[in-house]
Amino acid sequence: MNHQAMKSTYLNLFLMLVTVMATGQYAYEPTSEHPYGLPNPAAPQELLDFAPLIGECQCTSIKRKADQTWGEPIDMIWRFKYIMNGMAVQDETLKADGLHSGSIRQFIPDSTRWYVHYYSSGAPTTILPVWEGNKEGEDSIVQYRDQKAPNGMDGFFKITFYDIDTNGFRWLGEWVSADGSVSFPTWKIECSRPPYKGKVEDRQMIVDASKNFSLAYMRSDYEAMADAYTLNAKIFPNNSEIIEGREAIKQRWILPAGSKILHHELVPKEINILGDYAFDYGYYQGTTKTGKGDEVPWKGKYVVVWKKEDGNWKMYLDIWNRVTLK
Repeated sequence: MNHQAMKSTYLNLFLMLVTVMATGQYAYEPTSEHPYGLPNPAAPQELLDFAPLIGECQCTSIKRKADQTWGEPIDMIWRFKYIMNGMAVQDETLKADGLHSGSIRQFIPDSTRWYVHYYSSGAPTTILPVWEGNKEGEDSIVQYRDQKAPNGMDGFFKITFYDIDTNGFRWLGEWVSADGSVSFPTWKIECSRPPYKGKVEDRQMIVDASKNFSLAYMRSDYEAMADAYTLNAKIFPNNSEIIEGREAIKQRWILPAGSKILHHELVPKEINILGDYAFDYGYYQGTTKTGKGDEVPWKGKYVVVWKKEDGNWKMYLDIWNRVTLK
């Protein structure tokens, strides 16, 4: 999986979970097989910003009381899923105190940012408040909304998802002054979940298949690379049409004469097994030696949907894009 050309989406852009069975008009809607839906390949790559959060987490929520001291922790469930046939994300929180809430999250390419419409059972309204924001760095998503302080000072309320990994994430709500000099946290949430689902041996088979793909790429074994995909596999290079089928995929990976992959490595952040399908997402990195002798390092993020065929895990959907090296 070079990942020389390209979600941003996991595409992180997972992005992310698309199965060969999902071929209907609404193929990416939640189903009994995929209760949290699937990402639509036609969606903006930024859809996969929330890919690590898709699913259900057990969380603890703590808010400040009226006297500004921290209240007692409240247990809650936080669920994220794909909606609108995989074009957006919806989440809901179910809290032990009965004050439930939710959001609809949609990335709008024209404005290059996420728009989040929030609603709650404790404060129903005819006009939903809107938050705006983007992914910042590798494991943070930040959203803002204008809001004055009780004393009338201009500022905004800032929401940050951070420390996002396979084990869960943290969330912080804070009021920040307009110039950023004052910050006052008012709400904290910590969420956790198992790092992956499925049998340990299946997970290891996928890890091994990824390593073998990297080795094949470094020795320019394009037949072995093509064989790592299902017969009807599809890849989604950045700024390119969808490429389908082993032979076409093999041609896509063939390097120009004189070029060679010196290093290729996949670093999965999460692997989930769902019957005969699985998805994983993470980062890839490597170095290319060009025909002129230059060594060019690169890094990116990826989402792969796997399918088990004849006892072997093969890539069915492969989506990737570059990130800027620091």
